[in-house]
Amino acid sequence: MHSPEKLDLGRVRHLVIAGWTGRHLATVEAHIRELEAIGVKRPATTPVFYRVAASLLTTDERIEVVGNRSSGEVECVAFSFEDGIFIGLGSDHTDRAAESVNVSLSKQACAKPVSSEVWRLEDVAPHWDALLLRSYSYNGPRRLYQEGSLATIRPLHELFRLYAQQPSLLPGTAMFCGTVPVRGNFGSSVAFEMEMHDPVLNRTLRHSYQVEMLPDRG
Repeated sequence: MHSPEKLDLGRVRHLVIAGWTGRHLATVEAHIRELEAIGVKRPATTPVFYRVAASLLTTDERIEVVGNRSSGEVECVAFSFEDGIFIGLGSDHTDRAAESVNVSLSKQACAKPVSSEVWRLEDVAPHWDALLLRSYSYNGPRRLYQEGSLATIRPLHELFRLYAQQPSLLPGTAMFCGTVPVRGNFGSSVAFEMEMHDPVLNRTLRHSYQVEMLPDRG
């Protein structure tokens, strides 16, 4: 009972990245200022929904990026299929150099690693706010990069309604649902580790990946 299920990425036809999804205005403003500090323009409205290629999704343990100015962001990922809504773990790995020019372009520039296992929404919905997100970066020693609960992020039904104008996502759609604040400064790393912990059912989704930085020739 409550066991995780394998994710079939072949069932995903549409990918949406939800940005600036904080439940509290102060949290949203803090994240906007984090990004402004690295040159990202303030959004006109919040939240914002970016459509990117579903082919960016990967469960691989290695991705390739151009240059050394990209970084991961741990997020809850909702997958809508014909047999229900499933909850997984993902990294909205983003090219920070491109983000200062065009956010939509930056979201399309990097692969989006996700966990190979997912949970059914109905198993976690009663204690949704208790779910915890954490990430660790490696640029030398392992360090805690992000930590926070889903209580700081807008509930799924709000994100679904704001994006799709209906109570759920169309089957075949995946949505990255927003991140939690970074501890310290944004920074690239040679590896990224992330987890989503369920303290009620005492289980954890995990995924980690290596980052190979390709030469940036301009």
